[in-house]
Amino acid sequence: MNSALDSKNYSATAEEDDGSCAYEGAAVFWFGKTMSDSLQAYGITELTYYVDGQLLDTESTSTYWTSAPTCGQDGSATVTKDLGGSKSNTYNYSVKNGTDEITNGTIKIEANSCFALELQW
Repeated sequence: MNSALDSKNYSATAEEDDGSCAYEGAAVFWFGKTMSDSLQAYGITELTYYVDGQLLDTESTSTYWTSAPTCGQDGSATVTKDLGGSKSNTYNYSVKNGTDEITNGTIKIEANSCFALELQW
């Protein structure tokens, strides 16, 4: 399979790989009922998501998922990254309640894919 097919600027008329392929990928953050109940029991009503230090989204802790959402699904905290000429890249994330960090880590985003990260607390 030609990996250029995963690029966001793929051209079927291209005759050779000239190194100009540009890739994009996404990740979605989610949590289930158990985490929702636990957060609310501690009085935490809202989570704010950051990727590489940039604000991504803020969500109510009363809204949870019964299974992983797809990237871009209504109500989901989805980040889409331009990977440039790379087929994957790693990013730091942080989830906060106000100024208090709930969890953090790294996510690997790959070209033309959606990575679903279930948060644990």
